[in-house]
Amino acid sequence: MTRPAPFRTARVAWRHSLRFRLALVYTLVALALISVIGLGVMTLLLRSMDRQFQARLNDRAEVVAERFQNLKLGLGEALPPISGYTAILDEENRVVAAARGMRLTQGEPFPYAGQTRLEVLGTPMRAATRPAGDFGTVWVALPEEDLVVARQSAMRALLLALLVTPALMLIVGLWVGKRALADLETAADLADRIDPTRSVATLPLPAREDEVHRLLAALNRLLVRIEAVQAREKQLLGQIVHELGAPLTVLKASLARASERGDDPEVVRAALVADELTFTTQDLMQLARGHLEMKVAWHFIPARALRERLDRLVPGTAFEGNWSGMLLCDPDRLTQALRNLLANARRAAGPEGHVTLTLTETAEQVRFTVRDSGPGLPPELGEQIFEPFISGSGSSGLGLSVARQIAALHGGTLTGGNAPGGGAQFVLTLPSAALGDEEDEAEETGLPVLGSAP
Repeated sequence: MTRPAPFRTARVAWRHSLRFRLALVYTLVALALISVIGLGVMTLLLRSMDRQFQARLNDRAEVVAERFQNLKLGLGEALPPISGYTAILDEENRVVAAARGMRLTQGEPFPYAGQTRLEVLGTPMRAATRPAGDFGTVWVALPEEDLVVARQSAMRALLLALLVTPALMLIVGLWVGKRALADLETAADLADRIDPTRSVATLPLPAREDEVHRLLAALNRLLVRIEAVQAREKQLLGQIVHELGAPLTVLKASLARASERGDDPEVVRAALVADELTFTTQDLMQLARGHLEMKVAWHFIPARALRERLDRLVPGTAFEGNWSGMLLCDPDRLTQALRNLLANARRAAGPEGHVTLTLTETAEQVRFTVRDSGPGLPPELGEQIFEPFISGSGSSGLGLSVARQIAALHGGTLTGGNAPGGGAQFVLTLPSAALGDEEDEAEETGLPVLGSAP
């Protein structure tokens, strides 16, 4: 397992946010409902106003016609005051008499004959006719300005509601969604902070037993099962490594004695294979124990000593850079990490390829660069190459994962990629540490107590 990077709460982009999608859906639904209901109410209201206006016009026309048909009815009484126009027409629709405001003369053809909606002097009107006995036909028109204004006001109110209400609904929906999903967001933030190398923690449950509560409870049960499975896997892995350790120790000792008695190349090859299996079991043991159980034994050693150990473990490696300095590290752990990188590089380069290990040091860090002449890393793997059991070269897939974990334990990093000239390149960096003569310098660096070099 790799050491987790510093945790940062991941924020979901607004366009992918569940809260935004819910608020948007509610807004669109509200817009549709307001449109349908608003249009329905406005249509009913305008129809009611139109019927009232038509009834008012018909009443006016009937009253005027009745006055002409029965002169004794309402004798001496004036018509109710109303803004409108009245005219008397003969059988040929010629003007017999007309209101002064219409500017019509007696005997001329009536210009509005047969029209129910018209404009008189720029004013929208609605007209009705009634028979007036011997006088002819009564024509009465009333202005529709109030009805037109009401219709326009209703349309403006509806448009304003369609514009303002969705914006308010979206804002309110986002606020309500934030409060409703606050527990889920808190759980997601906590899940981002869970360190799988320590323990699988459970997520806090909200007080309300709603859908969010059920989801988080199900996730907690899943986390408990995952932790149980991980514990069983580590236990099984540890038992396997333990069973392999004793036979490998006997095998290495036997091969060492055999190599002392002669220079048989098959014995030397078998010894290298035994070393390979030993390192593989060490990687498996480290994976089984987990990151926290690893201990770092700090030593201040010559870089040359590290080079000699690596040269014996991975023959054919070309060492470049400055190896005359001193290193503050755990020699066994660092040897294991670099050996894993070199073994992978040798496997990728093949017997005829080249593998180089370059050491460079600055005031801030020590850098180990492993480069090979192989085909390079598969681009589709990316950072997955550092995950356990992920391999692009046919190996166990543990070496790079363990190497990165060892680098993190030293406070360093391990990165990988393809070199500009071809082949793979891995860079392992460690913090540079120099021993000063004064105790204050040691205290300022915060370094642990150093042991003697092996």
